[in-house]
This record gives sequence, C-alpha cells and structure tokens, in this order.
Amino acid sequence: QVQLVESGGGLVQAGGSLRLSCVSSERTFNRYAVGWFRQAPGKEREFVAGITYNGETTHYADSVKGRFTISRDNANTVYLQMNRLNPGDTAVYVCAADYGLSIEADDFNSWGQGTQVTVSS
Repeated sequence: QVQLVESGGGLVQAGGSLRLSCVSSERTFNRYAVGWFRQAPGKEREFVAGITYNGETTHYADSVKGRFTISRDNANTVYLQMNRLNPGDTAVYVCAADYGLSIEADDFNSWGQGTQVTVSS
C-alpha cells in the first residue's frame, strides 16, 4: 500500500476556490492512478475526479465537471483545483491510489485520511 496525505482543505465562501494536494512518499507514486472521493455527513462516499499514472487521462463526476480540475506533477503530488464551490461541495475529501483508474472506491487499495472542505453560503 501507498501512504497518502491530503492537505488544502478549509472553510471558504460559496463561489470561492481551494486547491487540495495529495502527497505520497512512495518513490514509484508516478506509477499509480489517483482518485479523489468525498463523503458528506449522512451521505455515501462518492467519486469526484481521477487521473491516470501519467496524467494523460482524467475523469470527473458530473457534479464537478467544469469546476474542478485534477492534475499531477512529475513527482509525488496530485492536485484537485476546486473553483466555484457551493455548499453542496462540503465534505471530507480523500485521495486514493492504485494501479488502475477507476470511479469505484472498492478498486483502490491505498487511502489517505482526508481533509475537510466546508463551503458556507
């Protein structure tokens, strides 16, 4: 398994932006696809965005398409740029990694602890 640490969450007003980071110390992290998921209180965990190991393919949930952008550097960090946030985006955001890109949480073996994002109206 790969250790993952998220950061960048916080409190923001509706319409604002945040950038989340998912960092790994794994030296072969660039071989892993990464997905961002979120879970709001009382709701099931849902896929948000994903990126392949080489960054060439990305996938987004319909609810965030056009507002969120996932990207990765050549080292150990995957980013989730979140723009035009709304209260419905409030959740704990967690990154996950595995060898293949998937929108299903069960397909990922490595998970971070999560970072809280709260959007006020």
